[in-house]
Order: sequence, then C-alpha cells, then structure tokens
Amino acid sequence: MKTPDDPLELAEGVYWVGVIDWNLRDFHGYETPRGGTYNAYLIVDEKVTLIDTVKDQFSGELIENISRIIDPSEIDYVVSNHVERDHSSSLPAIMGLCPDATIISTEKGKTGLLGYYEIDGCANWKFETVKTGSEICIGKRNLMFIETVMLHWPDSMQTYLKEDHILFSNDGFGQHLATSHRFDDEVGSDAMDEAEIYYANILMPFGSRILKYVEQLHKLDIPIDMIAPSHGIIWRSCPDKIINAYVNWASGKTAPKVLVIYDSMWGSTELMARAIAEGVRHTGVEAHLFHLRKNDWSMLVKEIMDAPVFALGSPTMHNSMFFTLGGFLTYLKGLNPKGKKAVVFGSYGWGGGATKQMTENLEKFKVELVEDALQIKFKPTHDDLQACQELGIRLAEIAKSESNDTLN
Repeated sequence: MKTPDDPLELAEGVYWVGVIDWNLRDFHGYETPRGGTYNAYLIVDEKVTLIDTVKDQFSGELIENISRIIDPSEIDYVVSNHVERDHSSSLPAIMGLCPDATIISTEKGKTGLLGYYEIDGCANWKFETVKTGSEICIGKRNLMFIETVMLHWPDSMQTYLKEDHILFSNDGFGQHLATSHRFDDEVGSDAMDEAEIYYANILMPFGSRILKYVEQLHKLDIPIDMIAPSHGIIWRSCPDKIINAYVNWASGKTAPKVLVIYDSMWGSTELMARAIAEGVRHTGVEAHLFHLRKNDWSMLVKEIMDAPVFALGSPTMHNSMFFTLGGFLTYLKGLNPKGKKAVVFGSYGWGGGATKQMTENLEKFKVELVEDALQIKFKPTHDDLQACQELGIRLAEIAKSESNDTLN
C-alpha cells in the first residue's frame, strides 16, 4: 500500500520531487488564491539527473524528497531550464550536496545563474551549455533540449526525455494550483481553467513566439505522452489538449462577449456600467461586469484575453482617472493584449479628466477605441442611462462580428 511519503513515480526511474506551496497568494503581482507548486523532477539512470529546483524557502523539503530516492550527493547533472528564482534559488543548497555535478543550461541561463549566485560560490560550479537539438546520454535514456527564448525569459528552455516521451516544459503549460493530486485527469476542469489564467498573466505578451514554438515542436516530430511543467499539475491524459489551447490563446481566439470594467466613488460610474452591461445583455451577447476593487485583476486579464471588446469606466478624482484604473492599466500594458477594441466612459463633478487619461493609456498600447468617450456630469439622468444602454448594444454588435467563436 502506498503511503503519503512514497516518491511519486511518473515513469520507471522518473520522479516528481517538487513541493506544494499551499499558502501562495501572490506571484509577482499575479494573485494566486488557490496556491501553487514548484515542480522539480529526478531521473535515476546511470547518470542521476535533477531537472530544476524549487523556491529557496522550500529547499529542505526538496532535499528530503530527493533523499527518499537517492543520496543527493549522487546527482550527476542538474538541468536548469530557467534561472528565475522560483526555479533556481535552491540551486546553491543542492550544489552544496553534489559539488561535482554539472549544471546544464543555455548560454544565457549560465550568465543568469552566475549573476544571481555569485555570492553562493557559483564560480566553482561546472556548466555545460546547450542549444535546441543538443542531447545528453544519461545511460539508458537521452535528454534533448529545446530553447524557448522569451517564453518567458531569454534563458528559458525545455527538456525532453526521449525514451519516455516526457516534455519537462518549464513555465510553458503551467498553472498556479495547489492540490494533493499531481495529474490533470485527477483535478478535472480546474487544470485548464488555471492554465488559462496562468497563460493570460504570464505568457500572453509572447503569443507570436508561442506559435513559432509549437511549429518547432511539430518540426522536431517528437511524440509527447506527458507534459511536466514547473508549476501545477502534470498533463498525462491528453497532452495535445493543452498544446492546442495554447495555439488558440496565442492566435487571439475570442468568444462573443463584452466586459464592462470600472470603479466608482459615489455610484454614478457604477450606474453607467450597469446600464452598458444591460444593453449588451438585451442583444443576447454575454456581458460581464467587474468592479476593480472587488475582483481579482488576474482573472480580469484572462477574461480580456477571451473577449474582443471591453468598456472601461472611471470617475474623475483630482482631474485624473481613479487610482485603481491607473494600476490596472499599468498591469494590462505589461501584458500587451493584442487585437482588442474598447470604449471608455466615466462621470465627473466639477471637472473631468478620467476619460481623457484612459483614452491616452489605451492608445499607447494599441487598443483600438471604437468611439469617443462617453462621460456625464453628476448623476446620470434617464437619458444618460439610455445612451449607456445604446452603447452596450453597439459593443455587443462588435463582439458578435469580431469573435472567432471557436473557443473550447
């Protein structure tokens, strides 16, 4: 009978030795209400190979997991798919236990690791740098490496275990999801939902590179039976499903829906937002209403990725847009959503300014504004709310004409 302390074996001699971060709630500004994992993998062959490490606060747990399988001093290779510290910051602790091990990385990966860990004695570490198609024999098995430049750092790469058809995909195909289960077929739709949120908040700016990467996978013609990312669950039931989802997301596939995203001080902008959403709803198109101080921005970005058009509303405060709109637009700009259409709206009392600022911000990152801003003074009248509903109807027509309607 298996116990909770038994190592998790993905294939013969291939183990998950990562850790679960049940209390992770923020990942560099991306909210993670369901926690996360830092996945590391151990391959026991003639040459023992560790693929990635974990966040340094969990290094003891990583070492304990490895020790249940082999003595960490027996590690011959440590593959560093990515130097970001959630993957690499336990590397000094690991190398302290196996100082003769060779670190496998890209050339830029080596530069990054030397930059991060100079104080930890990395000048004494042995490196072997690889490129796409490079292979290393570890005994009965062979590892092949695939560079994934800017997915999502310059050093990023993936590792493919040829004989077992396992792709160790690093940040590609991951999710932030803490669960006692390790495989997609054990957690149901949660895996794909979280994968989409993860993609929207981390990988969305790199859509064109993702499409080229998938092309490269096809050209390499490698069978993939399992995708083992660095965060979240492992895809074993149908790896093609997540690859196809990435193609849809990277291609800008959208559904016929309109988002109304806003904040409000004394309720006037909220009345406008609700009227716009009501206009959308009357057409039969799906409408989503999001108050910026009451909703997770990470989820909003995922919704924007799926929607062809959105409305953005703010009251004016000190001749400017409300502070939450400024923060959200800064967050959105970094993710650079492409092919989106929008309109801005808002209310003001003694002086305007919010809609002008929102317009300028959206124009800077190439969101197409479909019409002039809608703004009202003081509380919206019946006629003002009618104008908001009519705006919602026009946005719904745009959503129907622009959507691909092929999302799964």
